[in-house]
Amino acid sequence: MSKKKKKNKSSIDQVLTQMVLDIFEQNGNTPLNYKQVSAKLNVRDPEARAVINDILDEETFKGVLKEISPGKFQLLELKTFVEGKVDLTNDGSAFIVTDDEFESDIYVAPRKLRNALNGDRVKVYVYAKSRGKRKEGEIIEILKRHKMEFTGVVRLSEHYAFFLADDRKMMHDIFIPLSELNGAKNGIKAVAEITDWPAGAKNPVGRIKYVLGQQGENDTEMNAILAEYGFPLSFPAEVEHEAEEIQDVISEEEIARRRDFREVLTFTIDPFDAKDFDDALSFKKLDNGNYEVGVHIADVAHYIIPDSALDKEAYERGTSVYLVDRVIPMLPERLSNGLCSLRPNEDKLCFAAVFELDEEANIHNEWFGKTVIHSNRRFTYEEVQDVIETQQGDYTEEILKLNALAHKLRDRKFKAGAISFETTEVKFKLDENSKPIGVYVKERKDAHKLIEDFMLLANRKVAEHVSKMGKGKNKYTFVYRAHDSPKPDALNSFAQFAARFGYKINTKSDKEIAKSLNYLMEDVEGKKEQNVLTHLAIRSMAKAIYTTKTTSHYGLAFSHYTHFTSPIRRYPDVMVHRLLFHYLNGGKSANAEHYEELCKHSSAMEKRAADAERASVKYKQAEYLRDQVGNVFTGIISGVTEWGMYVELTENKCEGMIRLRDITDDFYTLDEKNYAIIGQRKKKIYQLGDEVKIKVKSVDLTKKQIDFTLITNNIL
Repeated sequence: MSKKKKKNKSSIDQVLTQMVLDIFEQNGNTPLNYKQVSAKLNVRDPEARAVINDILDEETFKGVLKEISPGKFQLLELKTFVEGKVDLTNDGSAFIVTDDEFESDIYVAPRKLRNALNGDRVKVYVYAKSRGKRKEGEIIEILKRHKMEFTGVVRLSEHYAFFLADDRKMMHDIFIPLSELNGAKNGIKAVAEITDWPAGAKNPVGRIKYVLGQQGENDTEMNAILAEYGFPLSFPAEVEHEAEEIQDVISEEEIARRRDFREVLTFTIDPFDAKDFDDALSFKKLDNGNYEVGVHIADVAHYIIPDSALDKEAYERGTSVYLVDRVIPMLPERLSNGLCSLRPNEDKLCFAAVFELDEEANIHNEWFGKTVIHSNRRFTYEEVQDVIETQQGDYTEEILKLNALAHKLRDRKFKAGAISFETTEVKFKLDENSKPIGVYVKERKDAHKLIEDFMLLANRKVAEHVSKMGKGKNKYTFVYRAHDSPKPDALNSFAQFAARFGYKINTKSDKEIAKSLNYLMEDVEGKKEQNVLTHLAIRSMAKAIYTTKTTSHYGLAFSHYTHFTSPIRRYPDVMVHRLLFHYLNGGKSANAEHYEELCKHSSAMEKRAADAERASVKYKQAEYLRDQVGNVFTGIISGVTEWGMYVELTENKCEGMIRLRDITDDFYTLDEKNYAIIGQRKKKIYQLGDEVKIKVKSVDLTKKQIDFTLITNNIL
């Protein structure tokens, strides 16, 4: 028999085996003999029934089935087959992260991967007998590829080419036929797409989709990051054409349909280098002594028709991406920086949340609807901060009052149990070629918090308004921003670690947790351990997601919360605008399942954008330290792993790794529970948060990798 026929036979046997085992699961694991299994599979041929009998014997021998009485079989364990996501390790094996079907992930040896790649959704056959407590299995089917495109470098020879992916978890080079190089030369950085993976072949086959440029050039590397995380480098022609066709003149009929705020003082407050302004504040003192504050948000949904090319592209992208030196907008520039941007001295269409507040920031009235505004002034955060500190400048009285009201809202939020995480945000000073020439930490002052507090108010009140529509099962479908309470194990682990620095975390209730975390964040501000403790605290928290389920936002202590205020850069906000407008006009509840799928995609794209943004920061950190190899710095241990410890430099917040193999005074191992590295002979301990001196050993720009050498006390 030929090898090909053997492979087909093996494949057929495999499918039949799965069908046989599925019968037991579908029938509640009722004991069955081969005749009963055959009948349920509608198999009558004696030869085929004999094959089923052989399968039952074979699976019993393998420990998948057990023979509970002569000729009658039963699954040893239910759920022999599960689905999950591949998480590849450095040694080429993988763990399959399942949908909570097993307490632990399922280990798959390299030879059992069946060409599955990192992130792929797969079907796994779980062995009934596994080593110790660890479940083991093998991949039997790739259900959905995570990605088929990779960034990397072309390696060319006389007769063939290979593509070496940047992705460390892509364990296979991609074979590129010379006819599929698309003009790529040896050593050039490009994007390759897998087109085939022949049975039995060690490497996949692909083609060069497009060339990025020379390695090490800024535009090449930034575009490579975008491509690596699946963000397109340009808009399709159809999308650009749709954007250009939108009328930029606001008709009198449209203005008549809206509440007119053009005569009310309105201004924007944004970073000095911002190009898209998607929120503005209006302010007016009322005759009764109260204040009317309007939170006006760019009416993106007015310009983007559902299911249009523009809409589909915005949904696919999900969010704008903010790399170190550029913004990749969710919408074409004509919309993001033009039509929708709330530029000063221009009439603009908005969707607003308008509040009547008293001196204590108590809400007396609220209104939601479409508005037209005319911004009087474009402020930067620095200009508003200067007004707050000097009490001089444009609209001083109004800004000071808004700041006072924001303080009241903030205090009330924290008293209700909100958590204040003030992480340090690293920014780079770039020269004209986007090379980093300096690093600084972005400060958050009252001007930033003023805007944030009014945006939080609008987001919360929009969510509360819709949540009150309908009752019980008749609640209206909406897009919420949900944040679950922390998992007890993770929080207890963090509390134990924080105690080493003298900080106490009370874990008795959610409110006590929030209270003690806020005390910690206040006490730790400006201290060497601030970043480490803040990041660990955030890691102990659940991740915020988009969902149609009306769950609360733990971190903000809001019973209902949504994202309403940034539709230029976030697609969920566009969905929120559409749903709110639909309901304000008497529309029926939208389809929950449909919107839940949209929410899942939005959450996934948000994470992908955050990963891309972190990758660009890592690249610039590596680029910044490349010229400082051999220099000595002081840093804080910011992470520990089995192979090394990460150190964040105090001076510039760049992070690199000290590999354990490079610490030669002892043999060090990881103490995971105590976030520490411990020497096995001398018992020297290096723990998260410890201050150490390091020397920059090497920098690999391609891998965005910085290596440090530890300078021990006896050397100093």
